[in-house]
Amino acid sequence: MTEKKAQAEEMDFPLEGVRVLDLSRVFAGPLCGQVLADFGAEVIKVEHPGRGDDTRDWGLRIGKTETSYYNSMNRNKRSITIDLQKPEGLGLIHELLPQFDVVIHNFKTGGAEKLGLGYEQLKAIKPDLIYCAVAGYDSSGPEATRPGYDLVIQGEAGLMALNGEAGTPPLKFGVAVVDLMTGMSAAQAVLAALFRRERTGRGRLIEMALYDSGIMITGYYGLDALQIGQDPERYGNAHPSIVPYGMYEAADGPLIIAVGNNAQFEKFCRQVIERPDIVEDQRFATNVNRAKNRLVLAPMLKQLVATFSRELLLERLTAAGIPCGKVSGLHEALTSERTRRSGLVQHMPHPVVGTTPVFAPPYRLDGQRLPIRNAPPTLGEGTRDVLQKLLALDDGQLQQLRDRGVLTLPDEAGQD
Repeated sequence: MTEKKAQAEEMDFPLEGVRVLDLSRVFAGPLCGQVLADFGAEVIKVEHPGRGDDTRDWGLRIGKTETSYYNSMNRNKRSITIDLQKPEGLGLIHELLPQFDVVIHNFKTGGAEKLGLGYEQLKAIKPDLIYCAVAGYDSSGPEATRPGYDLVIQGEAGLMALNGEAGTPPLKFGVAVVDLMTGMSAAQAVLAALFRRERTGRGRLIEMALYDSGIMITGYYGLDALQIGQDPERYGNAHPSIVPYGMYEAADGPLIIAVGNNAQFEKFCRQVIERPDIVEDQRFATNVNRAKNRLVLAPMLKQLVATFSRELLLERLTAAGIPCGKVSGLHEALTSERTRRSGLVQHMPHPVVGTTPVFAPPYRLDGQRLPIRNAPPTLGEGTRDVLQKLLALDDGQLQQLRDRGVLTLPDEAGQD
């Protein structure tokens, strides 16, 4: 037994004993399933026998059936292949359902019902089912059947309009932030429903819309827009109301300086940039005044910071108790001592490439990071094991289903 496996077996997982049927694909739904899996739920991901999850073809290839995109959202799961459009495939899902607590899907509104996988249809089989449906838009509105895509909703929800520097075109976030927020929020809703079911015995229908999450992400910028009746100004890496607070270019590279209050600003001027005259100027003595006069102060600070080395600035800022940090490249951050020490990137066994990097869960319980129990699964690696365990199907029955195109077995994709 490996050290990682032993650690996982010793861990007291909060969701141990909970089973999740993950019918979702791409990002938001799979992230919801991954969160539940991280907390110990047994998550069975159902994929199309031929192509699998769409994201198995997105990003950099890993082995035969995985990619970097797929692996980022599917750790700690098992994968089985079932063609949901075949009556026998639907029958397998219906047979499996009584042994599951949660179903997650992100079919377009009405799509699950057409397949025979709608909430009322599955509730009739499993009355206390927790059913989480992720879609693009409000299921009761006129756009209910529109497909939901992160980039489209970043545009529609105003997120691109608040991102980037003033005077530049609207800019998307570097990652699919709407999908991320929706997936995390969906997991929170499922956890709340599981908690409530423990008390009442009742299941729940959960509906998550990407557009709703996109609006929520606007946060204080969104409320500012409602307050002033127009789009707030964009400040790029700077803060809309705190000065100085943002990214600055030192003589040899960028860093973050986050001066949070007037006492810190005084130390910044006297101890860091050695310009006490700036804090003594009434235009800059308080944050309200600094924000009002940012067009005067910002260029001055930009010029001053550029005369110091980054190392010296970080040393002085740290000594003064002012929040600061080096701006790292992505690869630099992922391979840094801080990341390594925290165990945030781990290498898991892989049947084709030997090992593959996997992000560890961000949660710590009782001082211990939740371990990775399973690397992101190869396509259909668990089909035989799961269906034999849960439905007692023998090899002959599985082969018949395989011959009729209902599923694939692990050895067909080279996983064994």
